Amino acid sequence: MTKSIDDLKAAFAGESQANRRYLAFAKKAEDEGYLQAAKLFRAAAAAETVHALNHLRALGEVKSTAENIQAAIRGENYEATVMYPDFIADAEKDQDKKALASFRYALAVEKVHEALYTKALEALSKDAPVAEYYVCPICGYTFEGSAPDRCPVCNTPSTRFEKIS
Repeated sequence: MTKSIDDLKAAFAGESQANRRYLAFAKKAEDEGYLQAAKLFRAAAAAETVHALNHLRALGEVKSTAENIQAAIRGENYEATVMYPDFIADAEKDQDKKALASFRYALAVEKVHEALYTKALEALSKDAPVAEYYVCPICGYTFEGSAPDRCPVCNTPSTRFEKIS
């Protein structure tokens, strides 16, 4: 692996994290009534996304849809079977309740994502019907079709779910 490839991977990770961080900052600024700061954070987040996507394409990591779904399945499976179980064990050992709750939410949802991607790969067709998706704003649980009355992971009411366009 070349230094440039290592640099592209590091840049992708950094830009991706900056995007998420700036979106969190924008929400906080908006909640506090600082609309101009919120807008600036969202603009910078959008720019960081452009950078991250450029780096990912330069790495050759955006492939055919079938290959991308297969990569997503592998990633979700790793998170559900290795990463989050290890993180949960660490949080339990550290008695870090906030980290433990966050990791448990993510673990539950990564299993759902893997199943959704597997289903999507099996049904991959340009003529396939387009399903509706809803995401729980608390734990990230992802629903295909109609959302239930409450989230099965964190019990959040469906009125708070975000419909994905």
